[in-house]
Amino acid sequence: WSSIYSMKKLKYLPYNHQHEYFFLIGPPLLIPLYFQYHMIMTVIVRKDWVDLAWVISYYTRFFISYIPFCGVLGAILLLNLIRFLENHGFPYRDWFSSHLAATCNVEQSFFNDWFSGHLNFQIEHHLFPTMPRHNLPKVAPLVRSLCAKHGTEYLEKLLLWALQDIIGSLRKSGQLWLDAYPHK
Repeated sequence: WSSIYSMKKLKYLPYNHQHEYFFLIGPPLLIPLYFQYHMIMTVIVRKDWVDLAWVISYYTRFFISYIPFCGVLGAILLLNLIRFLENHGFPYRDWFSSHLAATCNVEQSFFNDWFSGHLNFQIEHHLFPTMPRHNLPKVAPLVRSLCAKHGTEYLEKLLLWALQDIIGSLRKSGQLWLDAYPHK
């Protein structure tokens, strides 16, 4: 049964090509979308139809991508559990170091700030998730000096290098998936 199940899964989501369809799902995560119910309601109450269109676009692509793989209930559970799972770290590394090791910043520029909605400051965003995005550049020098004080690496990359790392990581994990399941 497991080989039949894996063959059915292979028809729906070709993980070995996820680096190619990343741009269908990934970019909305870089745009300041409203992921929570009260934010969606705020958009509706304010009658901000352009933002509502972006929200609908994100959820449409999310469900089109995940319903074939895990069904309607599975996709809804995945959508609701993602943040819960992201908040559980590993016990062998302190919180500050684990956030610095798991992410990097994208070099600050007018374009990068606009394109990512100030989420090019991923280190600061992970350290201070509730801080308004427009304040992340203000706290970056403090975080950088704290890293220097404790000898911790503060990683910052060019936008194209960061995207190249993302695509390479998706390609690698897709290939691992393809190798793990029968595909002939």
